[in-house]
Amino acid sequence: MTDERLSRIRAALIGLLSVGVGLAAGQLVGALRNPATSPVLAVGSAVIDRTPTSLKDWAIRTFGSNDKPVLLASVVVAVLVVAAASGLLARSRPWLGAAVQVAMLVVAGYAVLTRPFAAASDLVPTVCAGAVSIAALFVLLRLAAPSPGPQGASRRTFVAAAGGTAALAALGVASGRAITDSRSAIDVKLPAADPAAPALPAGLDETVPGVTPLRTPNSSFYRVDTELSVPNLSASDWKLTIDGDVENPYTISFSELLRRPLTERNITITCVSNEVGGKYAGGATWRGVLLKDLLAEARVKNPDRPDLQVLSTSFNGFTISTPLGAMTDDRGAMLAIGMNGAPLPREHGFPARLITPGLYGMLGCTKWVTRLTVTTYADRKAYWTKRGWTTDGEIKPTARIDVPAGLATVKPGRVLIGGTAWAQRRGVVGVQVSIDGGPWTAATLGPDVNVDYWRQWYYAWQSSWPGQHSVRARVVYGDNEIQTSARAGVFPSGSSGIEERVFLVG
Repeated sequence: MTDERLSRIRAALIGLLSVGVGLAAGQLVGALRNPATSPVLAVGSAVIDRTPTSLKDWAIRTFGSNDKPVLLASVVVAVLVVAAASGLLARSRPWLGAAVQVAMLVVAGYAVLTRPFAAASDLVPTVCAGAVSIAALFVLLRLAAPSPGPQGASRRTFVAAAGGTAALAALGVASGRAITDSRSAIDVKLPAADPAAPALPAGLDETVPGVTPLRTPNSSFYRVDTELSVPNLSASDWKLTIDGDVENPYTISFSELLRRPLTERNITITCVSNEVGGKYAGGATWRGVLLKDLLAEARVKNPDRPDLQVLSTSFNGFTISTPLGAMTDDRGAMLAIGMNGAPLPREHGFPARLITPGLYGMLGCTKWVTRLTVTTYADRKAYWTKRGWTTDGEIKPTARIDVPAGLATVKPGRVLIGGTAWAQRRGVVGVQVSIDGGPWTAATLGPDVNVDYWRQWYYAWQSSWPGQHSVRARVVYGDNEIQTSARAGVFPSGSSGIEERVFLVG
């Protein structure tokens, strides 16, 4: 077979189809075992782990909750480019094309084995992907070669084979997704909490259109984590181990957890990647077991040491560092198993996650948690600590403007300006607004749920002339402290500054 006999387009297509059907086989086998071990997801996870902090911040800021699909799409595009190149190389040297595909699989295998808690058996999806892709490469190359008979017959044979390969790839992807989806149902009944959280009052969102709801529905609650696929964990297999510098290390199952007294609280949590005016905050009703009770049972050694942390570990080895005092004081940090009256959604940590009021999520809200290790900051460093983020990230008080939208045009006359403010552990006592750089004026506050929950606010402004206007908002919290105007980015300890929004009257 010479270069003239096999066109470049057909060769590139062979490379794409062979790698595509191989990756589909890897995804299908991964779905049957562990979706995170499929080659594409493993490489994507490795990319996340090795991405510089500044680039991660840019991705979250630019793509929001779509950062993971964008990353996966980028990985797939890169793979397809190399796949096409393997087909082109195979035009005259089939084994050279196969060697390129083997090299791709070596990279994927390395990504699989370097994940925390990896086992040799996790390579099965990658090996299956490699076997299928290389077999498809040689079969398609053979079918693409001209036959002694009529040229049309050879072309029809190749087209049929190419179409069948593409159909198999699509079937493999669809089957993998179907298997994963079929295992995602949560069959858990939560016991009632005692005490239960007070019912939330009617919020301003019922009277001020555009203001964020007082309680964030599970389906629209923000999600920021390092997982490319939603973990599909079983409550019956889940266990939490508490160990480290404790006198009584122990392990508790999910069924044992359900038999413990459950508490319930309304708590707002915030992501450290939330920019000024950002949407990475949410208020929900969380149900679970108090962490101070779990740690008391473990009997922490020398609990007054200031350098002690609780290193929480997710099912896949991801770690978060939380000051011990934040889990044992009166703030009510919990191992949560329920959210807004239902079991935790898988996207938000099922079977169990941490909720630590007052700390950014990277310090106290580990999802899919399976281990709590009491240790020192010197002995163990968490995922984000290794990347230069703070170990003492108290959430910064802020007021966010929800309405009007930036550059929106509103009708002349009475203009409703509204939003949400939070100051966890200190409480929101006021919100002030400034129109067109004018004096700060008190806004009307919504219901006060508790010091760890956000408050809605609004200000009715009477527009005096058409055209462009601006509004700023700041929170008053605690003992009448004023939100800082000092501007800071999200790294390394959360953003600060006063949001300003421009809108039009006309």
